This record gives sequence, structure tokens and C-alpha cells, in this order.
Amino acid sequence: MNAPRAPLKPLDEALDQLLARARPLQGTEQVSTFDADTRVLAEDLVSALQVPPQDNSAMDGYAVRSAEIADEGVVLPVSQRIPAGSAAQPLQPGTAARIFTGAPVPTGADAIVMQEETEAAGEGTVRIQRVPDVGQWIRRSGEDVTRGAVVLARGERLSPASLGLAAGIGRDTLAVARRPKVALFSTGDELVMPGAVPPGQMKPGAIYNSNRFFLRALLQRLGCEVTDLGIVPDRREATVDALRDAARGHDLILTSGGVSVGEEDHVKPAVQQLGSLDLWQIAMKPGKPFAYGTVGEAHFIGLPGNPVSSFVTFVLLVRPFLLKLQGASALAPAAMQLPAHFDWPLADKRREFLRVRRNAEGGLELFANQSSGVLTSAVWGDGLVDNPAGTTIARGDMVRFIALAELLA
Repeated sequence: MNAPRAPLKPLDEALDQLLARARPLQGTEQVSTFDADTRVLAEDLVSALQVPPQDNSAMDGYAVRSAEIADEGVVLPVSQRIPAGSAAQPLQPGTAARIFTGAPVPTGADAIVMQEETEAAGEGTVRIQRVPDVGQWIRRSGEDVTRGAVVLARGERLSPASLGLAAGIGRDTLAVARRPKVALFSTGDELVMPGAVPPGQMKPGAIYNSNRFFLRALLQRLGCEVTDLGIVPDRREATVDALRDAARGHDLILTSGGVSVGEEDHVKPAVQQLGSLDLWQIAMKPGKPFAYGTVGEAHFIGLPGNPVSSFVTFVLLVRPFLLKLQGASALAPAAMQLPAHFDWPLADKRREFLRVRRNAEGGLELFANQSSGVLTSAVWGDGLVDNPAGTTIARGDMVRFIALAELLA
């Protein structure tokens, strides 16, 4: 008599258990700020200076004392010229200083009149055509960054803007978490690599290995060093050998396929032979079968073989796991509420992730075929609708939308 099946595990519970096993990796490396995009910062960045370092002009124009310009048409002599990068002399009373964008504001000036609101009034003079407000077009010292401030916190995943901010406080190198080392392989005798066999010569039942391509790309986008171990035959000994080799020098072994309970699914017993394994049936669609375990010192994660299931489980479970290994502080993707421009009348007992895309009206359109084998849906779509278990959707309902741009960054 077969033992009763364990109940399906809620996705949030599975994610919590997975993240509890993800200890940040030891070791950091110093990299050029030029090369730190998407890396996870391993230290707080504290500014040793003000940005900008002194008050400076936001416009080409003239630095003036606003109290000396009570009416339009006032003519002032130009007492100095201040280009960006030069030192300014104190502004002489009753004069204006020709100034350029980014140049330091001279002591005594409290406003900048933009060039378009002035006109030449004879040699060495300028006519002010508009009464200035105190402080106009002046960028104050420290308005961007103050001395001693933490401008970027440890655990932050660096973006192009972050790199500019780090450079702006003088940092040419940054301490970042080391890259996770991931061994990737697929299982299945039915898998064929593109280029190995022309489409017209494929054997019955054979399929091209699409999962290997998008999983490798997803890993690299997350900053991982990927060792691609190819396709492992559906044999117990070959699977054990591949896992034993993959455990050496890697932080994570990632596989797709072979984590079910069929006679040809050898990953489960092979992992159990070498280490430990939890096989989870997650209450999500697509992507029910999911495995976590250890082989030696390496983590093991087994994804389902269907391409959309593999894709969705990666972005929702593996992505935050890898970010936590790198010490990242933000693990959950941002979500927003958008109107459904479709009907979904049949509720499922599992939490569903529907492939959708935004339209010109600001709503969400549904890909017609939501099968876990239709990878076209993940190319056509630009996001997922996170639909709770037992929930139908009527046109116009507000639904939880997660952009693929968030999940693929």
C-alpha cells in the first residue's frame, strides 16, 4: 500500500525554508568601479566629502546679489569671469560675475540669473532683465551627498547609477561579494544540443535542450561563475559521477529534469547517495516539482524539466537564493496592481503565475496558451500575474503583476 502523499507546500513557505539554508558566502574581492555593475556591495560606502563640494551654478549666466536688483533692467558691470573648475573671487558690491554651469558661486552672490534673462549693455556690462529670487539656480554644497553619509549600504546590488555615485565620492574600486560558483547540467536521454542534429534528422521523442540556454543566461545575469557540465545520460552511475564532480569547487549544483519519481529520474537517489535531499511538491503552477539538498559542501537545487516550469521556479526561488548567497539585502521583486484585460474563469487549487504583457491602455493581456511547455509565453510576455490559489479573474479586476524586468535584472 502506497504511503499518502505529503500536502503541497505553499510557495512562501518553500522560499522561507530555502533562504534559511542560504548562508552568505565567505570572502570578498576588490574590483574596479567600472566593472562592479550588478555586483553586491560588501561594505558601507561612506563619503569623505560633500557633493557638490561647494555651492555652484546650475546655469550659464551671471552671479549677483539679489538685493541690488530691485527692478528689471538694472545694468551692472561684470567684475569677473568664472568657468567651471576655476576659483572664484568674492563678488564686488554693485557688480555681476559671468559664471558657467558647474562653476563655484563667488562669496557674496546669492542668486544666478540665467543667460537668457540678460543682455549685453555695452562693454563690460550686463542688463538684468528679471528680478532674481534668493538662491535661484544655485546648487548647494552637499545637496547630493554630505560628508560622513553612507551613500551606498552593504548588501546593495550595484546599478549604473550606483557606480556613478561611488565614483562621485572618489571610489575607483569597490569591495564586493564574491561570485557564486555554480555547476549546471541537464538530465535526459531525450535532450539534444542545437547544432548536433538538424531538425529534419531528430529521432522520435528527441527535443532540443532549451533549458540549458536560459538557465545559464539567468545565472550569468545574477553574477555567477557558471561551469556548464552539459547533458548527463539517464543512468544512475553517470548521475552520481556528475554530481560528485560538480560538488568540487562549486557553491551550487543546479539541474533541470530528473527530480520526479519516475524510473528514469535518477537525480533524487543520486543526491541521496552522496548527500541529503528534500523533494518538495510546491503549490504553484507552473513548477510543482522542486528539490533542495546538499552534495558535499555544495548546495543542490533541482528544477522541473518543463521549460516554463524551470524558468518560473528559477526566477521565484533560485534567484533570491543566489542573491542571499551574495549578501544582498533586497531579495523580493517589486510588484504592482494592474487591471486584467482578460478573463480567467477557472480557479486552480495551486497559486498560479500567468504569463501576461502590458498593453497601450495600461492593462494586462493574457498569453493564450498557459501550458508549462510553451516557452513562447515567456518571450511574448513582459511579466507574471501572481494569482492566489482558488481565485478567478474577471476583466477589469486588479491583479498582482511582477515585471520580468525585475526578475531578470
